[in-house]
Amino acid sequence: MKQVEIYLKNICLSFLLFLSRKKRLKNEKYSIEPGAKILFVRLNRIGDALVVTPLLSEIKKNMNVEISVLASQTNYIVFEDCPAVNKVIAFDKGLKSFWRLLKLIENEKFTAIVDLHDDVSTTVSFLIALAKVPLKFGLKKSNSRIYTHTVVKIDPTQTHVVERNLALLTLFKLNYDKEKINIVYQPSKISLAKAEAFLTKIFKEKKFLIGINISAGDEARFWGVERYRRLLSFFQNYNANVLLLSTTRDLNHAILITSKNEPFFYSPSFDEFAAMISKLDFLFTPDTSTVHLASAFKVPMFGIYVQFNTDDLPWTPYQSKHEIVLTREPNFVNLNFEEVITKLKPFVEEYV
Repeated sequence: MKQVEIYLKNICLSFLLFLSRKKRLKNEKYSIEPGAKILFVRLNRIGDALVVTPLLSEIKKNMNVEISVLASQTNYIVFEDCPAVNKVIAFDKGLKSFWRLLKLIENEKFTAIVDLHDDVSTTVSFLIALAKVPLKFGLKKSNSRIYTHTVVKIDPTQTHVVERNLALLTLFKLNYDKEKINIVYQPSKISLAKAEAFLTKIFKEKKFLIGINISAGDEARFWGVERYRRLLSFFQNYNANVLLLSTTRDLNHAILITSKNEPFFYSPSFDEFAAMISKLDFLFTPDTSTVHLASAFKVPMFGIYVQFNTDDLPWTPYQSKHEIVLTREPNFVNLNFEEVITKLKPFVEEYV
């Protein structure tokens, strides 16, 4: 049944691409006037949202435009708290919701709609092809005919994901200074106060603060209870406070790891989790969204990465010092403790 659905989607998309061809050829010259409304589309996960915040920030800083973002239910919070974004629209699955969204886009009278996806998304392709918007921007890929204007997709094996997104600035006739670009995320004052209060309560003395995040987007990137126990013991050799961090999903893992009552922090709120990351002096993590938070707050970071069946550059932090260990396997089962410590020890000792 799934294969039939994919087949039908591909047929429909091919038809839409055919219909879109003439429109693109007619619309080579364009301008974006002051006050124009622009809709950016970025669905999927939190990390996918964080890596496009530099692009949105550069456009907002250099152009007098109103920025809206169509986001997923998962990554909505990133754009909701982004200073560059005026309005966030949450994407709802389902045919009725899709048609309502198309009507909303028509009523908003956007000047441009921008596809921020690196790869082809069938859902987003349908949306952009059917949306009644004069300008349709995106990276050049197999669905390029649905756009009125494209920019070449930079080689993902040679270029950081942030810079691949920033290539879209060309369509806005903008340049950027690489040294001034960074991920943008600002936790609320309430979340920052909660993080500070938690640390003051847990640690009697203020020291260099090391955070060990055990949570990632999927279970394949959980490194294992025993390895994290050994990592806790390793960091306790330094004159530092050590804090384990997890999502509520991995709370049972955290309890097992901290069997000797070592301190740990968890929260169902992404904003509170981000606030705690901002308080760290050093971070260990297997998770790419946390990596980008480290970049936003310029926290030195050591990451363990799964790079299975791809040659794309890993999603390292854009503007914070970092070191990483990669495995080419689909999970961390065979990533041994000694291999990680060999690279971690000299790196952490640069800071603590």
